[in-house]
Parts: sequence; structure tokens; C-alpha cells
Amino acid sequence: MIAALRPLDPPSLAERLRKAHAMTRPLMLDIIAHACRRFPSLGQSERTARVTRLIDAEAWVDAVLALTELELPLWRVRRIAYDEGEWHCALSRDRELPDWLDAAVEGRHGDLAIALLSAFVEVQALAMESSRPSVPSVRPVLDPLYEPVACDNFG
Repeated sequence: MIAALRPLDPPSLAERLRKAHAMTRPLMLDIIAHACRRFPSLGQSERTARVTRLIDAEAWVDAVLALTELELPLWRVRRIAYDEGEWHCALSRDRELPDWLDAAVEGRHGDLAIALLSAFVEVQALAMESSRPSVPSVRPVLDPLYEPVACDNFG
């Protein structure tokens, strides 16, 4: 289903989700291709087959929930609320904590599946940020004219 895993690009994915009017198969597959790390590596397991079946059936909310369970096993839906024409969805690692102590990640949209998927993309972006080293590793570019020289002065 997914040819190759491409790097996560949270700003453009989040923007695409904000601009979408409703969930579509191409949008869902694009999010999987760009934001999912586990899905492609699992091949055709029962869990990926379940997500694929839900996408084929256009059961978008169930597909997003199954994808969240697969990709973010430590995260759970904390809250789903509808207010003034928008769905507000929060994903959390610590649902048992009071709201004011929890570091939930929220998504919102007029379409419930997109609201859930927006929160999912935000969590994936946070996971990518936290997995980066605190000090960037940069390989030095050697000048082709550079030649190391020993300059020992023992005198």
C-alpha cells in the first residue's frame, strides 16, 4: 500500500488537514505515507490489514483510531467534544491525570476524523522532535586542498 516512508513534514501535513473539507482516501494514504513509521515496517500484518479494510470501507474515524493504536501505542483519546461547529479531540499519554496536569495534544476540525488525525500528526511531530539529539551532528566538509601536517617543536 505504501511504497516508501518519506520524512515527516508536520507543518505541511497540518496545513493540508486544516484546509481539507472532509476525509478522503488520498488524504488518509498521504498522511500514512508521510507521518507513520510503524505502518510500513509491519508489512501486511493483521493490524495493518485492519486499517486498510477500514480505509477501504471509508470508516474514517475507526481507521484513524486503529492507526493511532498501531502507531502510538502509549497514547489514548482523552477527550472528544463538539463545540460551535468544530470537533475538538485530545490525545494523551496520562489520561488519569487531571486536565490541568496533563500534557494532552489537541486537534480540531469540522470533520471528526480530520480532528483526530490532526492530533495524531501533532503527536507524531512531537515524537520526531524528541527523538532528535540535543546537539546536532554535523559531518565536517574537508577542503580538497587540506593536508594535515605534523608541527612538533621539541626544541
